[in-house]
Amino acid sequence: MELDLSKYLGLFVSESKDHLEALSRTLVDLERARPGEMPDLVDKMFRHAHSVKGMAGTMQFEGIAMLAHRAEDVLGALRGRSGAIEPELVDLLLAVTDALQGMVQLTASGQPPGGPDEELAGNLSRAAAALKRTEKAEPAEALARAAEAPPAPARASGPTPPPPAPEARRLQVEVEVAATCPVPSVRGYLVLKRLESLGSVLAASPGHEDLKAGRIPERRLFATIETSQTPEAVERALAQIADLSRVSALPEAGPATPAPPAPVRPEPGPEAQRTVRVRAELLDGFLDVVGELLLATARLRAVGRAIPEAQRRAHDEGVDRLHSIVKDLHGKVMAARMTPFTVLSDRLPRAARDLARRSGKQVDVAVSGAEIEVDRSLLEEIADPVLHVLRNAVDHGLETPAERISAGKSATGHVEVAARRERDRVVVEVSDDGRGMDPERLRQAAVEKGALSREGAAALSDAEALELACLPGVSTARVVTDVSGRGVGMDAVKSAVEALGGSLAIESRRGHGTRIVMRLPLTVAVQPVLLVRVGQEILALPVSKVHGAAEVELERLERSGGSPLLGFGGGHVPVHDLATLIGLEPGRASGRRSVVVTEGEAGRVGLAVDQLLGQEEAVLKPLQRPLSLVPGLSAVTVLGSGRPVFVLDVPRLVAA
Repeated sequence: MELDLSKYLGLFVSESKDHLEALSRTLVDLERARPGEMPDLVDKMFRHAHSVKGMAGTMQFEGIAMLAHRAEDVLGALRGRSGAIEPELVDLLLAVTDALQGMVQLTASGQPPGGPDEELAGNLSRAAAALKRTEKAEPAEALARAAEAPPAPARASGPTPPPPAPEARRLQVEVEVAATCPVPSVRGYLVLKRLESLGSVLAASPGHEDLKAGRIPERRLFATIETSQTPEAVERALAQIADLSRVSALPEAGPATPAPPAPVRPEPGPEAQRTVRVRAELLDGFLDVVGELLLATARLRAVGRAIPEAQRRAHDEGVDRLHSIVKDLHGKVMAARMTPFTVLSDRLPRAARDLARRSGKQVDVAVSGAEIEVDRSLLEEIADPVLHVLRNAVDHGLETPAERISAGKSATGHVEVAARRERDRVVVEVSDDGRGMDPERLRQAAVEKGALSREGAAALSDAEALELACLPGVSTARVVTDVSGRGVGMDAVKSAVEALGGSLAIESRRGHGTRIVMRLPLTVAVQPVLLVRVGQEILALPVSKVHGAAEVELERLERSGGSPLLGFGGGHVPVHDLATLIGLEPGRASGRRSVVVTEGEAGRVGLAVDQLLGQEEAVLKPLQRPLSLVPGLSAVTVLGSGRPVFVLDVPRLVAA
């Protein structure tokens, strides 16, 4: 019976991606490592490449296994080397890592990975051969000892006899799979396959059939093999297999030796927490169901208001208990979705390194707060904005080494990515020590693009002028490259951050550097909203975007260009009738109206509404087509009464 490998495809893809990402990170670290740190880093990379090769071989993906084997040859040749690693060799290994990731991704989509790129494989073979040629034959100490040793006796003439064949021996092998391994039987199967490549397997418990059926009692495997390898060599070969907590290979005992006792499962300690891989889609489904439960609970509470007061107590107690349980369940689901920021930050040094190599710069990326946990969906949404800001910092923020030295700086530029928690928000900062941004050039660029008049641009403070970098098409970059200039694309970054309920700020000093600050919610699934009434419609505004509210008589406000101006926060904000913006009959022009001050595309704006209904925690649901195409709508939620309410995207609504 053949083992059905398809059921292990998901595990192979997940683990291979983990190993390849770790390999990529370690390669970037290797370039910056001190000589004493290099051996450990090379060993780590060798293990990652070896693990990918072994898993690919088991899954019968020969192309992946072959390319990983070529990379393993290069890394093996680097072992024991004390000199610096050439950037060109790191480039080659990073290219191999990218190629392997692409091949693994093909298997994830059900396609065969095919063979590796012949040129890439050839470059690896040539690099391994060149490294072996440059290795020192012997260290100086060994050469000195050889010079002092007596000469070896001369050999008799005639043909050289062949070396004696190594003596075969029997070994007792015991392997224990780690408690954190999700599929221990697969690891046991890999162990048996490796033992078969080392010699003859005379006995094994469990055997092939049990392992194929997923049975490996106590996560342990015992085997007797006949091999020419030493026990130490067998242990080293098995130690290359991932997720093995113990490996033992001993010479076979005599027949009188009693059989080893049955293994005893150790009591798990607090540090041995069991984990299991869960598909992200399944967690998304859980969150949707919990959101529906929250809405159903609110609906029950609303229905209960119609029950006579005398009979309502039991109903309210039951609803309160149900709400408490659902909130607790919601918290646990959200905790399961929380992902450390390191999932994003681990990619950044590689991206900065590649860009610096292309632009002839030197960069050092420091990451702090990588352990901060945020909602997985939020992390996916901010990945591109953070990467874009980082690329801007390297490509247009940092100077060339010569420019930095002439400015009294070190030749290597520094970029710091920091994440931290501030109550219910996550703050992500990307800062550099480069040339900084020029407010005057931003004013000129905004005027040239027609975004501002000369008078309006001149009236802006330097801090306000920096915000012009977030207007579409405004850039201070002198040279256009394949990477966006400082400001080009920042409008997309700002829009992406604000769409998540966050905010973006820019701080910069000429000659000292720039800092981009993104403040984001911990999760995008549940957000506080302000409910407002316009005519017969109820709408919601994200509380994170609301700066305040006032009751005024619109006809008494100052006007500019036909729009009322509300005095707020030491300045004036234009006021728009929300009913007109969403296509309803305009609200009453006379009498007192409620005005909500919120964020617009070009600054703060006021929205005139008929009534403020209060704040609520809303379970947000994404809009589907065609509603997702309507400008000004970002999501939908459901009130306790069962009434759907649209959440407004005010910047897009006002701009439309």
